Amino acid sequence: MELAGKKRGIVIKDDWPGYGLDLFTYPEHYHDDIDSVYIPHGVVMNRTERLARYIVDDFVDDDIMVLCVLKGGYKFCADLMECIKVLGCNSNKYLETRVEFIRLKSYLNDQSTEDLHIIGSRDLSFLLGKSVLIVEAIVDTGKTMKTLRKHVETFQPKMVKVAGLLVKRAPNMDENLTDYVGFEIPNRFVVGYALDYNEYFRDLNHICVISKSGKQKYKV
Repeated sequence: MELAGKKRGIVIKDDWPGYGLDLFTYPEHYHDDIDSVYIPHGVVMNRTERLARYIVDDFVDDDIMVLCVLKGGYKFCADLMECIKVLGCNSNKYLETRVEFIRLKSYLNDQSTEDLHIIGSRDLSFLLGKSVLIVEAIVDTGKTMKTLRKHVETFQPKMVKVAGLLVKRAPNMDENLTDYVGFEIPNRFVVGYALDYNEYFRDLNHICVISKSGKQKYKV
């Protein structure tokens, strides 16, 4: 791992194999379904705390309207909001946060599709004049986030920033799509920390690489 830039995330190189499964605890029924622990839970939590500091510094006097992208983003969002709250309680920069939820669907098995479906309320008129922070667990091709960001901007918020725990290196990826990045990762399909494969693996605390047998086992 290496640091690419304070807000651009920790870069995980293409040849990073991850950690051996015998070094960590995880639900035993996934033993044959994951190849390695890619990012341990403790590292995720520490990086999330660092992102919270950037956000508190950037928003300063603004309250935050947080738009959490479900389902994969719920753990990252909850932990990020907790870090922001703790920082506020220990400083004079307390930011009031209101969290709203939105669900997107653009995956079939492990492939991102061209179609983006916004599930739930499409009326985000409450964002008018607000400082908005979109919280997403993973930004893959960037197409989904670009579409969502444009959709949010039609409701005329004061500003829009995006926090992505994971951003995959992809050709022609627009770095301006994400303002706060936890980790920049190669194009590998990862699960855990609420990231799923057909609704499985959300109960993993660590971010892990799914195995070929795991993909086959839970394929729809």
